[in-house]
Amino acid sequence: MEHVSTSTLIIILVIMVLVSAYFSGSETGMMTLNRYRLRHLAKQGNRGARRVEKLLRRTDRLLSLVLIGNNLVNILASALATIIGMRLYGDIGVAISTGVLTFVILLFAEVLPKTVAALYPEQIALPSSLLLVPLQKIMLPLVWLLNIITRILMRIMGIKVPSNLNDALSKDELRSIVNESRSLISRRNQDMLISVLDLEKVSVGDIMVPRNEIVGINVNDEWRSIIRQLTHSPHGRIVLYRDNLDDAIGMLRVREAYRLMTEKQEFTKENLLRAADEIYYIPEGTPLNIQLVKFQRNKEKVGLIVDEYGDIQGLVTVEDILEEIVGDFTTSMSPTLAEEVIPQSDGSVLIEGGANIRELNKAFNWTLPEEEARTVNGMLLEALQDIPEVGTHTQIGNYQIEILAVQDNMIKQVRITPLKAFKAGVEEAV
Repeated sequence: MEHVSTSTLIIILVIMVLVSAYFSGSETGMMTLNRYRLRHLAKQGNRGARRVEKLLRRTDRLLSLVLIGNNLVNILASALATIIGMRLYGDIGVAISTGVLTFVILLFAEVLPKTVAALYPEQIALPSSLLLVPLQKIMLPLVWLLNIITRILMRIMGIKVPSNLNDALSKDELRSIVNESRSLISRRNQDMLISVLDLEKVSVGDIMVPRNEIVGINVNDEWRSIIRQLTHSPHGRIVLYRDNLDDAIGMLRVREAYRLMTEKQEFTKENLLRAADEIYYIPEGTPLNIQLVKFQRNKEKVGLIVDEYGDIQGLVTVEDILEEIVGDFTTSMSPTLAEEVIPQSDGSVLIEGGANIRELNKAFNWTLPEEEARTVNGMLLEALQDIPEVGTHTQIGNYQIEILAVQDNMIKQVRITPLKAFKAGVEEAV
């Protein structure tokens, strides 16, 4: 080294620092890349993304390569800095060079490149892979040796290496990603994606048309009454039963009944019963995601929900499940939540007794209990264990509830006031 000039050594030292910065930035860029975006770019044919994806398949080899290069360069830079310091300042130059080089390495070879790489991982990682790929091939024997020694030491310390690492996202992680993608995904599409993920948390019993609202035709009624019900039906399918809904005998497509009326000279009960399809029964606790698949496999669009004793509890259709994803259809004959609630200026809400609790919780971000009952009426009857009188007040959780209307042994309307809103109104009045 004595015949090499000091200026040349300084130039070599600067190059060493730049090479160290390259390895540091490459390591951070590779490790902070979005793996799913990388996979997307690779599928689109991006060569840099394909190189990086190949390198990341063996993260241990990549890290070993980067650390070997980085430490080797830093050690050489330290040796050069010591020689330069001694030439310029004598023995005290060793301390000066150590301090200066430490500051330079920290700032220009560690903090600065790693910060930039963390902010712009794609712009750093993809180009740097051009050099890392051939370097990995050249230094493969040394990298392999280091990995073997590392694995042996890990076994001695009792650290197990997983055989197959799975980077697949869980549903909760995917839900978090959707919620954080507001700048890229519209609010409506976000809600639809979240609704799809939440299908398994909702059962058919939560969204069914309750038994008392099922439209059906008693085949033992007079023929004129049956014809009148068919011609005025707002639904595409009607349940046929004998005297009681529990004695359901078929599901009639109204369109098929109209066809029989026009094609046959004699439209009779026998023809009507023969035209009815067999009833498709669904267990009450079936999750929506499973039932949607079953509807598709069985080529069914509507089914009757039965409990553990086989009693009919309600009715659900494919449209009901799809509404859980995309929202209410305009063709729905059932009242929407907007028609069942009237927000008040004092923070309370007037709510119909038949309103769905789960939909209320979702719309107002409430936490009303929905495990035991699906409607406000059912929740209050379960809590009070009696049919209340108008004017009855009760509290469920953090909600003050006043009964406003009761009819036919059912609670028709209530006023629900979240306690926070109630307290805020009292403080404002004071």
